[in-house]
Amino acid sequence: MGALAGALPSILLALLLTSTPEALGANPGLVARITDKGLEYAAQEGLLALQSELLRITLPDFTGDVRIPHAGRGSYEFRSLNIHSCELRHSALRPVPGQGLSLSISDSFIRVQGRWKVRKSFLKLQGSFDVSVKGISISVNLLLGSESSGRPTVTASSCSSDIDDVEVDMSGDLGWLLNLFHNQIESKFQKILKSRICKMIQKSVSSDLQPYLQTLPVTTEIDSFAGIDYSLVEAPRATAQMLEVMFKGEIFHRNHRSPVTLLAPVINLPEEHNKMVYFALSDYVFNTASLVYHEEGYLNFSITDDMIPPDSNIRLTTKSFRPIVPRLARLHPNMNLELQGSVPSAPLLNFSPGNLSVDPYMEIDAFVLLPSSSKEPVFRLTVATNVSAILTFNTSKITGFLQPGKIKVELKESKVGLFNAELLEALLNYYILNTLYPKFNDKLAEGFPLPLLKRVQLYDLGLQIHKDFLFLGANVQYMRV
Repeated sequence: MGALAGALPSILLALLLTSTPEALGANPGLVARITDKGLEYAAQEGLLALQSELLRITLPDFTGDVRIPHAGRGSYEFRSLNIHSCELRHSALRPVPGQGLSLSISDSFIRVQGRWKVRKSFLKLQGSFDVSVKGISISVNLLLGSESSGRPTVTASSCSSDIDDVEVDMSGDLGWLLNLFHNQIESKFQKILKSRICKMIQKSVSSDLQPYLQTLPVTTEIDSFAGIDYSLVEAPRATAQMLEVMFKGEIFHRNHRSPVTLLAPVINLPEEHNKMVYFALSDYVFNTASLVYHEEGYLNFSITDDMIPPDSNIRLTTKSFRPIVPRLARLHPNMNLELQGSVPSAPLLNFSPGNLSVDPYMEIDAFVLLPSSSKEPVFRLTVATNVSAILTFNTSKITGFLQPGKIKVELKESKVGLFNAELLEALLNYYILNTLYPKFNDKLAEGFPLPLLKRVQLYDLGLQIHKDFLFLGANVQYMRV
């Protein structure tokens, strides 16, 4: 990978979560903020990666004419120019409002080694040389944008380099003679190096960094039917002290994507800059997930007698229900029952300072299983409960689990007379606690991935709950190959 592709991990991080035309102007579901600390880390990583890249490049050969005392004019050639050592000492990565980022490197040093040759008629002389290049400074402006597909883009809008001093020392036969013309040779070296540095950086941006950004998927798979849209809703925003990236952050059904009726709220991020990167995930992200799983029927369930523990005091039979619903037992003696649960509408997650909760509302239809294998509806219950949600995140994804609340059961319809539905709370509570909650919590434990580019990991994690959004803070580690 080229120099900038490895050198600017936090630029990549700033683009980590990747606008469709219809999304333009819409509120993002997810916002990523890169602070000055994140950009400082990028600059540090950039020095290390760029140093490694510079040691692998070969400079072009160059030739020229030289006047040899008492011998007339001759030609010289410098070849096999390799960077032997490199020390990049200072760097800075700063946001440029309205454009992108500016990378500057200063007070740097390169040592070049190679071979020289002088030719004059039949006379040929050769030897080795060392070039010390001091006071190197580089300035690159990176323009950040997005394609219509929502993928991030980067171009080097400008590049300049400067060199304070070049010293050439040649050894070999008559090396001392070429040293007499060091000003001419050093000037040529300086010109070649300045040109080569910017060409290398511009090529790296277009050939390495941009394709690397393109590997960031616009959509990411969550499971067999759900995916998340990480497309940018606009180009990244650079302000005086930070870079912010707005993402759609919508979870959708992978088999048939339908328009979402929910609107993402306006997110006002807290003014925190202690960590390198912050993510704000609005309730829109989680509630679009609820819509998808509700549509898929993931929240539906059924209970039959074989699912009830053997030692339970109540069975799903008309005989066991006699004390609760006497008429049921008379109309359908010694028959099994089945309870089918559904959620009429997708439950929405409520965000309030320091608290996450959801208030699911279920309907449970009871059926008698007739000898003909058909089912006859006999009554309908409603079940209301309040559930606390705990969300966490690790180096790469958001996870969570649900903590159950007390359920309230009411009779909504009955073909077998009125009865006290609260008497069924124990049965339903057992099933909900031992089957439904583990099912949902297993799914929440799988989580969904945060949109991170390759080799970027988060650590030193922090989480806050605000009105309408979850606020995550983390530091970043770039895993070198």
